[in-house]
Amino acid sequence: MRNYPTIQDIREARERLKPHIRHTPLLRAEKIEKDVGCQLYLKPETLQITGAFKIRGALNKALSLTRQELANGVIASSSGNHAQGLSYAARMLGVKVILVLPVTTPAIKIANTRALGAEVILFDGDTAARWKKVYEIAEQNNYATIHGFEDPVVMAGQGTIGCEILEDLDDVDTVIVPVGGGGLISGIATAIKETKPSVRVIGAEPALTPKYFHSRINKERTSFPLKNTIADGLRISVPGQNPYPIIEKYVDEIVLVDDEHIIAGMRSLARDAKLIAEPAASIGIGALLAGSIEVRPDEKVCAVLTGGNWDLCDLAEIYRAAEQ
Repeated sequence: MRNYPTIQDIREARERLKPHIRHTPLLRAEKIEKDVGCQLYLKPETLQITGAFKIRGALNKALSLTRQELANGVIASSSGNHAQGLSYAARMLGVKVILVLPVTTPAIKIANTRALGAEVILFDGDTAARWKKVYEIAEQNNYATIHGFEDPVVMAGQGTIGCEILEDLDDVDTVIVPVGGGGLISGIATAIKETKPSVRVIGAEPALTPKYFHSRINKERTSFPLKNTIADGLRISVPGQNPYPIIEKYVDEIVLVDDEHIIAGMRSLARDAKLIAEPAASIGIGALLAGSIEVRPDEKVCAVLTGGNWDLCDLAEIYRAAEQ
């Protein structure tokens, strides 16, 4: 089996998903443009059915499995958004779902996952340790494992975002994508570069977890100790094995963004675009505000906002702290 998605895989995923998910709008963010120096468009996956893009990949994978493969249930690990996407997919298909979540997962993501009918196991360990636990449970119970960023079928589902961007803004110049495990940007970059190679694709990664940034410098996958970046959805210590070569092939640049600029991006989105975005979703705006990405005033830039599943009270605390 191939360990990467093709443009045909992504187009098939789009047709498969159309009846079940939202084609999220592309919104012009004119009030933010004066601060970032370009024509800015937002792709708010915060408005997706489960509040994040992850439903695309999780549902695409679940719909591709046979009833026999799904019979005993599905299992995965997640920092929260893949958990909610997979839980939604499992509920839609009427199958059992188990999620192994980090103990640091925001309470609202845990609550939302359980509300969708999932069994939640909280686990204290890094991404590799959590997935080891997942595979042990899966083997014992014959569950189908759905990886959030290593699976090419999941990547293809995420890549449908790239198709929608090109459809809604065919003269887009640059697309900025948050980078965690790498499945999202792998899918989007494949969709865009295989359709319109002139479009620049940039990955934005937390400065506290610079795994892909340094892997590019070192020309090999490079792991880093986990640090507590505010962008919990991007907090992964090692690049994905399957996403890494795709990112090296298709992604033009990877930039690092400090937590303070991620917070600035969140506040800007709330104040000027009236969009509530979690830290991981705001990193692209943070990169632009920090001047980490070179842009022209006439350049059409699209920032993908990956999710909005943070408690409003928690976000308000962050906003207030940033003002002090």
